[in-house]
Amino acid sequence: MNIQSSETLKLPIINANLENIAPYGQLLGPDSNVSANMSDFYEGAVSVTSPVDFKSDSETCLSLAKIQPRPFEITYLERHFKHTQTFIPLSGKPFIAVLGKPNNKELPEIDKLKAFRFDGNSGFTMHIGTWHEFPFAIEKDTNVVVILRDETTKNLSSDNVIDGEAHGGDLDKKNILRRTGKLIVLDI
Repeated sequence: MNIQSSETLKLPIINANLENIAPYGQLLGPDSNVSANMSDFYEGAVSVTSPVDFKSDSETCLSLAKIQPRPFEITYLERHFKHTQTFIPLSGKPFIAVLGKPNNKELPEIDKLKAFRFDGNSGFTMHIGTWHEFPFAIEKDTNVVVILRDETTKNLSSDNVIDGEAHGGDLDKKNILRRTGKLIVLDI
């Protein structure tokens, strides 16, 4: 794809924490600040928490993504309307997620995007409608569990791709570079 950019926007990397992730979703990990419920079994050796408010109104799937490092440039941003997509690291390797606040507009607010570094011990669940790019690996073979609706997976299939974008009942994936002429890069 040979798209000319008229402007470059550099996003600084911010370490993800409970407070700065809140406008985009919820932190999912040991530092989620949620009280544990002790199990009635196992003599207190098992405690269970519900650190995020996961939502899906239909069949949902777990998939495993093995992410390799790629250029730290954002071409696409997408959002989902029917579920709170979740990313959970398995390998303890850090990754970066670019997020934009949910809105009712055709595009995200490009000048308000944030790039968050997750340390590999915590993942996140996005609010419905949060704009995002698929996470960027910092290291080779970064394994991340992705929880999303089956419909979303179908919306991402090549049958739904028109002019390099995908749309469906639960997906709005836009080519931000083509639509805005702005090259968005992570300031690593």
